[in-house]
Amino acid sequence: MTLIVSYNMRKAIGIDRRRRPERTLEVLCELDPDVVALQEADRRFGARIAALPQHLIEEHSDLTPVPFGVRALSIGWHGNAILVRKGATILHREVLHIPALEPRGAVLAEVELASGPIRILGMHLDLSGLWRRRQANAILAHIAARPAMPTVMMGDLNEWTAAGGCLRDFGRDFRFAECGRSFHTRRPVAALDRIMVSDDFDIAAAGVHMSLSARHASDHFPVWARLTRR
Repeated sequence: MTLIVSYNMRKAIGIDRRRRPERTLEVLCELDPDVVALQEADRRFGARIAALPQHLIEEHSDLTPVPFGVRALSIGWHGNAILVRKGATILHREVLHIPALEPRGAVLAEVELASGPIRILGMHLDLSGLWRRRQANAILAHIAARPAMPTVMMGDLNEWTAAGGCLRDFGRDFRFAECGRSFHTRRPVAALDRIMVSDDFDIAAAGVHMSLSARHASDHFPVWARLTRR
């Protein structure tokens, strides 16, 4: 069983408008995941340093960031980061330059977990529906060009429709975990955060983590899925 989590951490700024990275980490530790895709993991301006510092992750969790090496004090690319359980072997990692109206991107890591190899792709898509579809198709084309591997794609898709737009594009090749509504933490009305899996996996369970800490740490709740290999 592998626990997958996607979390738009809002640069560690809670609904009280205070930046408290330790609160973000508390939410992740509550979940105890094997793999995490983070969105808005870096600050937006200046040197774009990590909003959740690497030393804090290493010292106070069983997770470690996949090193993409884009900026010295960042853990991601355009705010996208991937954390994996310590002891996982990183086989391949890269940033994806996707078509974008806003500063957007995606990150990809192929790792060997205790349960076997897995490809993880984390993304934060555009606010524009046209650009989201362009981004979805660029991501799908990139995955199709990679060697076959069990794959999980996840992130904040910014898609408000129930089944249209980029969801239809992703749904051609991937199945969605039925996580639920994750935005806004004051009153969840939209399932913006999604987890998608290849046919190599069965989805044993899925949901939205609505702990007291999660209600205050960001404007998004984290979503999760427990996967088993076929």
